Amino acid sequence: MSIISDIRFKDVLDILFLSIFAYHLYLWFYGTKAFKALVGLLALGAIYTAAQLWHLFLTTWMFQIFWQVLIILLIILFQSEIRQVLERMNPFRAIGWKKLSNSPEWIEKLSRACFLLAKRQCGALIILERMDRVDELITGGTNLEGETNSEVLMSIFQKGSPLHDGAVLIRDGKVIRVAAYLPLSSAEGLPPAWGTRHRAAVGLSERCDAWVVAVSEERSEVSLARSGQVKRLDDENAMTALLAESLHAVAGNQKSLFDRSRSFVINRWPVKLGALALVSILWLAFAGQQDFEVTLQVPVQIKNLPEKIEIIQPRNPRVSITVRGLRKDASTVQPGEVDARLDLALAGYGWKRFRISRDQIILPNQQVDIVRIDPTEFSFEFKQKDGRQ
Repeated sequence: MSIISDIRFKDVLDILFLSIFAYHLYLWFYGTKAFKALVGLLALGAIYTAAQLWHLFLTTWMFQIFWQVLIILLIILFQSEIRQVLERMNPFRAIGWKKLSNSPEWIEKLSRACFLLAKRQCGALIILERMDRVDELITGGTNLEGETNSEVLMSIFQKGSPLHDGAVLIRDGKVIRVAAYLPLSSAEGLPPAWGTRHRAAVGLSERCDAWVVAVSEERSEVSLARSGQVKRLDDENAMTALLAESLHAVAGNQKSLFDRSRSFVINRWPVKLGALALVSILWLAFAGQQDFEVTLQVPVQIKNLPEKIEIIQPRNPRVSITVRGLRKDASTVQPGEVDARLDLALAGYGWKRFRISRDQIILPNQQVDIVRIDPTEFSFEFKQKDGRQ
């Protein structure tokens, strides 16, 4: 409880920062194979923490060796997921979309083409590139410089076309690549009705910030995959509005600061609360083990002052003592538990100086050490008790 009562502003920032990181880590890994490994790591971390707190020597030693091997193994096994996380941490992603064509006509033509393909039961896969380049994530394909319109897309995705099975890449409003192949999603829990196109759309959207439009020839549906999530689009007007609003960052400007702040707090609040609780528990578990300094204002106890001499000034000297130790030990030290004793046996009339050293300070326990004394010297003015100096 002493740790909680002694919490500082920078401790609150420490907890909030790690809570935000843990929350985003959950969002990035959720639904991937690495998520189960992450949960397992948390369980092992809890066991390791308990072993440290209970001073289980052999268990702690084994875990220290185990962690070194495990970290290298996880980096090898989940390098693609780790790479995705590092790419999503890129600060330039927050700026928004890359500069696109100022005219929204290509978006309208794209929406019209997608629903026309769905109506004719022609499957299609269309990549809308944003900040991240997708060239190294997709394979195969043929470079093509063309306009984004119904005629071009219909000719590419008609069933008799040799380019029908691949994906189209749109960059800055123009078709630049056709018949490309996308990585499939390894996420669990995807609907069994989804075919290869939808899994490919989700797979690419998991690895970068691109949006992928998937047209199902079996169900005549148009869907949009972004950040590993799929949204079904009802009609071409809804698709046009969604793409135009997002591509040109109109939606963010329409929301007030209050609405954005409220959405930041309320959206996925159980996950955010869980992340905050988990980080707070870990912080409390480790906070007591960190080095900690505390400064105490302690009154100086005068010892061995000759009977015929009294102090004119200072009447009530105080010394500032800084002690250091583990937080669980140093944070509990109170000024009343520290004795600062000054021997004035050599006091004489007038002004005299006396040094106070660490040997003259008695601490309540041996787990903390003195790191600083201020001042280290006192000047006293003395006189005889009958009034003569």
